[in-house]
Amino acid sequence: MTTQLFTAPPTAGGWSLVLHGGAGGRVEELSLEAAADYSAGLRTAYRAGSDVLAAGGSALDAVCATVEALEDDPLFNAGRGAALTAAGTAELDASVMTGDGRAGAVAACLHARNPVHAARHVMEHSAAVLLVAPPRAVLEDWGLTTVERDYFLTPARQQQLRNVQDGVLQGSRHGTVGAVARDVHGRIAAATSTGGMVDQTEGRVGDTPVVGAGTYARDGVAAISCTGHGEAFIQGVVAHDLASRVRYLGTPLEQAVADTVAAELDPRGAIGGLIAVDGDGRIVVGHNSPAMFAAYSDGTQVVTHT
Repeated sequence: MTTQLFTAPPTAGGWSLVLHGGAGGRVEELSLEAAADYSAGLRTAYRAGSDVLAAGGSALDAVCATVEALEDDPLFNAGRGAALTAAGTAELDASVMTGDGRAGAVAACLHARNPVHAARHVMEHSAAVLLVAPPRAVLEDWGLTTVERDYFLTPARQQQLRNVQDGVLQGSRHGTVGAVARDVHGRIAAATSTGGMVDQTEGRVGDTPVVGAGTYARDGVAAISCTGHGEAFIQGVVAHDLASRVRYLGTPLEQAVADTVAAELDPRGAIGGLIAVDGDGRIVVGHNSPAMFAAYSDGTQVVTHT
């Protein structure tokens, strides 16, 4: 499988931000909107994060703002647009990590409107790193916005599930959103969120909330967020493997992305992609899937991939 790579330098302001909305290209089975609508959603999310960074805010605040916007957009497989399990329910996973080694994650989250904020709360206010199905009352005690479970049951996703279960379509394994950033102070952070795979077994957890698999960050090295066949990303510990190539071998970020995909995804017959930013603020988008949703600045304008 051929890996496609796209790179860009930091912005003139000295900060960097790149986001993804899943590998595989436009989600044709939803038949919701034209490509322009996906591009608009990516731009809205990019602006949410870039506004934070341009004002001197932290990389953590930026990636959480970016992912929140994607979770609120039903076009993307996270939050409001989450793919549904075989039982027709939504079970959401999310994680955040900062370059100083702190991390937090939630799996099978049922009531948080924005799972990325639940993951951040775990990181900042809990002794745990990963919580499974935090109760609604706990989320409310944390001050987070909660919703009824049917908030996540959009007509488009319900139709998608029926199509997959009827054999009309093959279920996508690549829907996830994420963002990585470097702020003007040199700090980096990553955040990832997903509804998982269409028609997945209840209780299945992919790579998104697994630190080192779907999400990883280390100051001076790299911040990474992944999307694709989650089991392969877990088995290959993909995000950490990439960071290790940069940290221990001194491999440039772009080459480290290509090498990791070749070593850990291709042999498993898995497709997917990832976004990364290194300690100098250089960003890379890489994927071996036909296409990948992404947005970043090329130094002069915001570029979107749909």
